[in-house]
Amino acid sequence: MDSEQNKSDMLDTAPVGKVFFKYLIPSLTGMMLMALNIVVDGIMVGNRLGPVALAGVGIASPVFTIFIAMSLWIGIGGATLFSQEMGAKKPRRAQFIFTHSMVLIAVFTIVIGLSAFVFQEQLAYMLGANEDTFPFTIDYLHIMLLFGFVFTVENALSTFVRNDQNPNLAMIALILTAVSNIGINYYFLYVLELGVAAVAAGTIIASFLGVLVLAMHFFREGNNLRFVPIKFQRSLFRNTMTVGFPSFLSEVGISVFTVAFNVTLARIAGTAGVAAFSVLNYVHGVMLMMFLGMASAVQPLVSYYHGAKMAERTRQTLKIALRVAVMVGVAAFAIGQLATREIVSIFGQFPEEVMEIAVTGIRLFFIAYLFMGINFVMMTYFQSVAQIRMATWITASREIIFMMIFILVLPLFLGINGVWLSVPLAELVVMTTIFIYVKRNREFRRAFSS
Repeated sequence: MDSEQNKSDMLDTAPVGKVFFKYLIPSLTGMMLMALNIVVDGIMVGNRLGPVALAGVGIASPVFTIFIAMSLWIGIGGATLFSQEMGAKKPRRAQFIFTHSMVLIAVFTIVIGLSAFVFQEQLAYMLGANEDTFPFTIDYLHIMLLFGFVFTVENALSTFVRNDQNPNLAMIALILTAVSNIGINYYFLYVLELGVAAVAAGTIIASFLGVLVLAMHFFREGNNLRFVPIKFQRSLFRNTMTVGFPSFLSEVGISVFTVAFNVTLARIAGTAGVAAFSVLNYVHGVMLMMFLGMASAVQPLVSYYHGAKMAERTRQTLKIALRVAVMVGVAAFAIGQLATREIVSIFGQFPEEVMEIAVTGIRLFFIAYLFMGINFVMMTYFQSVAQIRMATWITASREIIFMMIFILVLPLFLGINGVWLSVPLAELVVMTTIFIYVKRNREFRRAFSS
């Protein structure tokens, strides 16, 4: 009981900046190692199997994203409600929410994976595969659709562990998952000389090891993540799905983004354009992990403070997170302009046509990071304080509505450069709508005051 009380005291009374960085540092560390894992996977596939194999894996990646989306939809929704109940000092209700959420995640993702497995060939072509990339895409899908539920459970459990005030264990699990995935895939590709299916299998095995690490939380003193008897509760299900919907939509938006770019670039620039985008998409994955790391620090704290009705601590957390997001965005933009060719080169030796498309694409696309971090933090903030409509608007607008409008219209005037600029313009427009909303709303305007 004392341990549990000390954890609450830390959130209730410690300086907001200290608490935020206590969550931010392990979240960013874990996410950046996962990002490194994604990049190293791309480097190994690109160098060992070639650019067409890399493109095939990139085409299949939306399936991975959809599984993550399902785990975030229920996981973030359930974890947000869990933290709100913990903030309100209702641990028994929080445990019911945890159990309810984990059962839903396992059932949903197993059913979706097995259903999609039956139609995997049609799915591969729908995602943008052609006769060159199809064999690699189908090999990746085969494993992911059968066993993808493993990393959805790992991802959701990590979210709950972080919300139960154990961000360090969540970080350790991410580190082990990332490092083991790199080691396993190196062994599969370079020692056993296997193909793309082995890369997918390596991801599943590494995720299972992450689950084993996260399970240690259940033996921790003061643990509130306990499985309790439950029955399906329609009102809780509806509330979980509503709160978690922006997170789900965010991941679905990544799939929409990937498919839209693959299809558009294949039409404009052929396989060379898709190969160039596969490089950019790996790099973009690093940045998304970084912003997700910031969101992973914001969400547990703001949810807890909202449940505890600590408005001032909520506002202070938001202001710190926005400053960090701006600094990270500016640094990423600068790196993208100054080290473009070096970034592309680490993924392999590409034909000059692919190199030139990728270099131009990265320089234009990285403009988006000047705005993306702010949009990420604000979406997470609105979601955590139960302003679901605004959170949904931010996600749907930046990743689907405006992005799709710009990717359909801009190439008509700017060619392939219009494809790369579609995301930066979408992020800028959405950030502008957020500032307009905040300026007109007295409660949120105070969050931006000095």
